[in-house]
Amino acid sequence: MCATMHKRKELSMRRIEKLMKGWSFTDQTGNRQAVELPHTWNAKDGQDGGNDYWRGTLVYDNQFAKPEFDAEKECVYLQFHGVNASAKVMLNGKEVVAHDGGYSTFRVDVTKDLQENNQIKIEVDNSVNDRVYPQKADFTFYGGIYRDIEILVVSKEHFDLDYYGGPGMKYETEVDGKDATVKVSTYINKAAKEAKAKVVVELLDAEGNLVAEEEGTEVELSVPNVHLWDGLEDPYLYQIKAVLMKNGKEVDEISCNCGVRTFEFSPKDGFHLNGRPYPLHGASRHQDFKGIGNAISKEQHDRDMELLREVGANTIRLAHYQHDQYFYDLCDKVGMIVWAEIPYISEHLANGNENTISQMKELIIQNYNHPSIVMWGVSNEITISGRRYKKQMLENHRVLNDLCHKMDPTRPTTLACYAMCLHWNPVAHITDLVGWNLYLGWYVPFLWLNDLWIRLWHFLYPNRCLCYSEYGAEGMPNLHSKHPKRGDNSEEYHTKYHEYMLECFKRYPYMWAHYYWNMFDFAADARNQGGEPGMNHKGMITFDRKLKKDVFYLYKAYWNKKDKFVYLAGKRYEYRSAVNQTMTIYSNLDEVSLYHNGKLVGTQKGENVFKFDIMLEAENKLEVKAGDYTDSCVIYKVDKEKPEYRLAKGDSSNWM
Repeated sequence: MCATMHKRKELSMRRIEKLMKGWSFTDQTGNRQAVELPHTWNAKDGQDGGNDYWRGTLVYDNQFAKPEFDAEKECVYLQFHGVNASAKVMLNGKEVVAHDGGYSTFRVDVTKDLQENNQIKIEVDNSVNDRVYPQKADFTFYGGIYRDIEILVVSKEHFDLDYYGGPGMKYETEVDGKDATVKVSTYINKAAKEAKAKVVVELLDAEGNLVAEEEGTEVELSVPNVHLWDGLEDPYLYQIKAVLMKNGKEVDEISCNCGVRTFEFSPKDGFHLNGRPYPLHGASRHQDFKGIGNAISKEQHDRDMELLREVGANTIRLAHYQHDQYFYDLCDKVGMIVWAEIPYISEHLANGNENTISQMKELIIQNYNHPSIVMWGVSNEITISGRRYKKQMLENHRVLNDLCHKMDPTRPTTLACYAMCLHWNPVAHITDLVGWNLYLGWYVPFLWLNDLWIRLWHFLYPNRCLCYSEYGAEGMPNLHSKHPKRGDNSEEYHTKYHEYMLECFKRYPYMWAHYYWNMFDFAADARNQGGEPGMNHKGMITFDRKLKKDVFYLYKAYWNKKDKFVYLAGKRYEYRSAVNQTMTIYSNLDEVSLYHNGKLVGTQKGENVFKFDIMLEAENKLEVKAGDYTDSCVIYKVDKEKPEYRLAKGDSSNWM
């Protein structure tokens, strides 16, 4: 049986059919099963701990009918949006394309290889090797075809489809007072050049009205009274349309959203957007869900963005690889500032330089047109494996840094340094910007070391822009402690840590950003911490996105000033043995009142965090009021707290 191909409406001159159903998958035991895409074979074993999830080469196969097309005028491409990590595609017994890198788009022209009925076989490989990144990191490298596969029918004369999976167009903007110029470059294939096809470029406003129009592959479009793309407040998007004309007839068309903005990074006062200070605060994100792995839906992308917006984040670090184009589009549409990066992470591979270059080219070429992206990240914690290949690693960083500047002179480069790298390590001084992954107060003692570290950096390098690219602590909503301390994984230490960090960052306005690690709990099969192996529990929200930990509301109080709320922390710490308790309230309102068994404990004025001391009775009904907003819980006085509140003793291992 041939697969069912679900058609979706696309640009009128291009026809796209999704090839998502009817697949057979042969697993490592030789068992053959029917699957639908997206799919990963590590959805379960990549999340259960033990660092034993299956890695290797497995096979997907399918059949599809030859699409309808005019062989004299059209050609056919196969388009792959994400196959992790390496792919070899066979069509009717012939290898048509191979690709290394599990997070980017790649295509192949299969016009001459098509038969009336076609057999496609894809060998997918996520095995351990020394040439394709990532190979060592604190997350699961899910194997499989986890994004869409499409059949694309397009005119033989078309905008380029063969250059690193790119869209065939890029633009740059310049702002001059109230006006702007949009410079658009389009790239056409050899057949279009030979046919002397022409390109017409249009700029449309958000309502679809024509703003400017020019003819040529390199054009400048004037935009009077430009409407700026202005972050969360006003993420205004124009649209660029490019039409390919042959003998006066339209034969191909492409488009992209266009955001006009200016930005800069200052070592004195951080990030500026459109000429004004715009302090960046946000989180990192991995692309996986509980029980699903990385084979996630658009609805799940949407849910993640809803939660990021609710907490009040205005920036996101898309760790540690290229994410789905759909999510970059979401960032454009809502005004989220993006740190985009490649998975050059944790260790330098002896034979991996070429792969870092190809993945960086794909990242930039495929994502150049997203106004949300303001920096390119070249690596993460690359020094964590010590001094091995140090010379080669440093040289590769210089190559990548130069490559980014050559390909995109409009955006700076950055990287994230490992905590033990120290301030003067040469890798920290290659890129334009630098971020530090620091877990002071979690992996090492003393929260106050964060202040010392930031001050020392700024003293040594006052002209070097600085951010915290990662920081955090494990927090389990089922673990609680009356004496919270580093390493207990309790929700109470989780909030204690982050209360300190938020106040710490307020003391240093010259930092250009801080990125909470991680917005959501995520799978790291090599981990065994917190009593739930296979997981990193530093998230604000649980892996299934169902439970918002107390820290979510702490950050919402600091970051989201629009959506008024009050939240009584510690609800899940239901049974307590100590008589004297301090109750914590998070709110973005400036006055809160706490009631204990119907009696007013007190009223406080302040901001973000409010603390009240109470003495427990046998049963304690607590209610907090802030204007028209309320929250409540019930806690109980007991002689002995539940043993399940404490972290069980046993094996505990980090991913390293």
